[in-house]
Amino acid sequence: MKHYGQLFIDGVWVAPSSPGTRELVDPTTEDVYATIAAGGDAEDVDRAVAAARKAFQNYGETSVKERIELFDSIIAAYEERLDDFADVIAGEVGIPKSARAQVMGPLDHLKVARNLLKTYDFETRIEDTIIRREPIGVCGLIAPWNWPVQNPFLKVMYALAAGCTVVLKPSDASPVSGILIAEVLEKAGVPKGVFNLVIGKGRIVGDAIANHPDIDMISFTGSTGAGIKVGEAAARTVKRVSLELGGKSANIALMDADLEKAARWNIQRCFTNTGQSCHAPTRMLVHESQLETVIPFLVDEASKYRLGDPRDPATTMGPVVSKAQFDSIQRYIQIGIDEGARLACGGLGRPNGLNRGFFTQPTVFANVTPDMTIAKEEIFGPVLAVISYASEAEALEIANDSPFGLGGYVFSESRKKGYEFASRLRAGRISFNGAATNSVSPMGGYKQSGIGREMGVFGLEEYLEVKSVYGFADEASRLRPIHG
Repeated sequence: MKHYGQLFIDGVWVAPSSPGTRELVDPTTEDVYATIAAGGDAEDVDRAVAAARKAFQNYGETSVKERIELFDSIIAAYEERLDDFADVIAGEVGIPKSARAQVMGPLDHLKVARNLLKTYDFETRIEDTIIRREPIGVCGLIAPWNWPVQNPFLKVMYALAAGCTVVLKPSDASPVSGILIAEVLEKAGVPKGVFNLVIGKGRIVGDAIANHPDIDMISFTGSTGAGIKVGEAAARTVKRVSLELGGKSANIALMDADLEKAARWNIQRCFTNTGQSCHAPTRMLVHESQLETVIPFLVDEASKYRLGDPRDPATTMGPVVSKAQFDSIQRYIQIGIDEGARLACGGLGRPNGLNRGFFTQPTVFANVTPDMTIAKEEIFGPVLAVISYASEAEALEIANDSPFGLGGYVFSESRKKGYEFASRLRAGRISFNGAATNSVSPMGGYKQSGIGREMGVFGLEEYLEVKSVYGFADEASRLRPIHG
C-alpha cells in the first residue's frame, strides 16, 4: 500500500512537523487504498510562507518572457501525466475516467494563461500618469475536492503568471491530486520557494493560511460557510480575498423554449460530476402548464447514466466523494419526500446492483415549491428540483430569490427575450440555450456565491496590485515595461 508522507516546501519534499498518518478510502469500494501523513500544521505553513516570501524577491521581478518559458515547461510536464491524473482522481474522488474535462480542462487553462501573458499590458497610461500592475506577493490558495486538479491549477497558474509566489492547500479529501500537481511543477523547473504544498485539515492548515500576516492574498473555493470564516480571518490583516462559494443555480425554460432540449441539457449539466458542482442547475423552472410535458424528458435522460467503477471507460457516473457526502445527500432526499415533493425518479439508497460504494441514485423531484428545503439549500449531489411558475415575472423572482448567485441558465426560442431575461438574473455566469462556457471569460458569483473572479484577464488581475506613478509621463515610452 502506497504511503504519501511528505509536503513540498522551498523546492524539496519534507516531512510534516506533526507525526501521524491517516487512511485514504476509495469511494467506489470503501476500501483503504493508501495512507498519507496526517497533515501539516501552523509550523509547516510558517515554513512554506517564509520560503514563498523569500522567493518572491526574485520571482516577482522575472520578465514576461521568462514566465512564458516557464509555462511552456509546465504544460509539457502536465501533458506527460494526463493518465496519472485520470487514475488519481478516479480512485481519490470517484470521478469517471471518461470525464476528460477534469483532466484536459487544466491543460486548456494553462495555455490560456500563457497566451494572456503575451498580450497583457502590465504598464499603461491614463493621461499623464503611468499605471503599473504589479504582483500582489505571497498568495495562499485553498482548493476544493470536486475539481481536484483544475481548481488548484486555476489558482496556481494565474498567481504564477502575475509574478506571485504561492502556498497551496488542496482539499483534505483530494490530497494526492495536490501531490501530483507539485510533482508536475517540480519537473517543470518552477524555482524553489515559488510553489509550496501543505496538506492538512482546513481547520488547521487553512486557518493558519488565512490568518498568516505574511500572506498578501487568499483565494478560496468551497462552501459559503467556510468562505465566511476565511474572509473573517483574512480581514484581521487586511488581505485581499477571492472567494468562489456555493450555488443553487436555476435553469429557466421560458414558455417558448424547446422543452425537450432544455430538460435533457439540464440533466446532463446538473448531474455532471455526480452533481458535485457549484454551478450545477439544481433548480429547473418551467411554466405550470408545461410541467407534465417536461418530466418524462428529465426521467428518460437521467436513466441513461451508467453508474459504476470510475476506472471503467463505460462509466458515466461514479460515486460521491465520501460517506459523509452520501449521508448528506440521502438526508436531503428524505427531506424532499417528507416536505411533499413528488419523486419522479431515483430516491433513497444505492442504485440497484451496487451494494458497495458511495453511489447515489440520479434523482428528480417534481412539484417542488420555492419554500422547500431542496429548493433553497445546496445539496451537492445528483438531485434536481423542478419548480413551476405562473408567469415569467414570477420565474425571475423565484430564480433570484436565493442567497446564492453563481450561475444561471435560460432557454428560449427568442434571442431577444432570452438575453433580456439573462440580464435580469443576479448571477455571475449565464448560459443561453445550453451554450458552453469558455476559458477566457470570468468565473465568479454574486451575493453569497463569492467575491472576485477566476479565469482570463479577470483571473490574472485578482493577483495584481495597481500603482499610479506620477512625474514620468514624458518618459513612459522609454521606461522598462513592468516585468518586460
